[in-house]
Amino acid sequence: MNTVNLEPSKAHADGHGSGRPAPNPRAGALPLIHAPVATDGANSGGIISPPAITADESIQKMLRCPCCRGRLVRHEGKLHCDDPNCQMQFPVVDGIPVLINDHNSLFTRADFVSKRNTTFDLARGSMIRQLDRWLPTLSRNFAAGRNYRAFARSVLKQSPQPVVLVIGGGILGRGMEALAAHPQIRLVETDVSFGPRTQVICDAHDLPFADSSFDGVVTQGVLQYVVAPSRCLRELERVLKPHGIVYAESAFMQQVVHGRYDFFRFTHLGLRRLFRRFEEVDSGPVGGPGMALAWSCQFFLLSFATTRWVRRGIYAFTRLTLFWLKYVDALLLKKPGTYDAASGFFFMGQKRGTILPDHELVARYRGAQ
Repeated sequence: MNTVNLEPSKAHADGHGSGRPAPNPRAGALPLIHAPVATDGANSGGIISPPAITADESIQKMLRCPCCRGRLVRHEGKLHCDDPNCQMQFPVVDGIPVLINDHNSLFTRADFVSKRNTTFDLARGSMIRQLDRWLPTLSRNFAAGRNYRAFARSVLKQSPQPVVLVIGGGILGRGMEALAAHPQIRLVETDVSFGPRTQVICDAHDLPFADSSFDGVVTQGVLQYVVAPSRCLRELERVLKPHGIVYAESAFMQQVVHGRYDFFRFTHLGLRRLFRRFEEVDSGPVGGPGMALAWSCQFFLLSFATTRWVRRGIYAFTRLTLFWLKYVDALLLKKPGTYDAASGFFFMGQKRGTILPDHELVARYRGAQ
């Protein structure tokens, strides 16, 4: 999920390039076992293969049970955990594995089998989508393009064909074109929603991947929407290789934009502490006080609305009249006061295993107070 740099009416994210390198032999461990399925038809002597998983073989080799991290065996169109103490079963919907631990998630496997809208609705009316494209936005991410280029350079130093996990990658996040443009980088895009780029359905609290699978991890506009950010960070660290690179963006001065699935906001130091087991490469604001002010004005007016159409009218009015505030941030982004009033922050770091002490954390305050 990615809303650090999106309008409330577009809330979500979490992309990859069209080119694909050869599978990275370091990317995973054991392959899925494909068992044949009996059928009454005459195809291939009464045996046909189950529906194909759209993720390529190198990605399938990384997959693990989200409940116990056991190996997954494919049988009769489902993925089965081969741990005798677990034996959980996971559906494959339209070629996408649904690897959700029902006991530790806001969602269940049944939600995805029935194709219920979870965090966002890609099937909104065409008129609303056209209006979204036509109206100016209140948001601008001044850092993402530059940061993703730096992230790409960093992971390419880790491996000539790095594998990067995108948490919340159902649609292409703002600025990720700079990362997706590298054909050497293989992106594994996951989400808790079906989207045009979703390869695996999973929850960040229980990532269904083997330990040390990825050279890099991207989580853009996700951490404010998880119920236990610290648990998600432990999972992120687990699947990241030693010295792997992480890039995260999260909201600070933003209103509730994801309804019931909206839980946290992070100051600059709050986000840094969340990643305290990482050595900082870079960090700072992604959207400034101008963007935060525009959103505050919009939500002030929305607080008077009682019907959907009035809300839509306010969205349109505020976007037409307040869009210019985001451009003021170009003058403010590097000023100390912005660290106290930014719309959102980013963190880029390298996995080291050492922990940043809290007394050193507070010494890194960059604000104006």
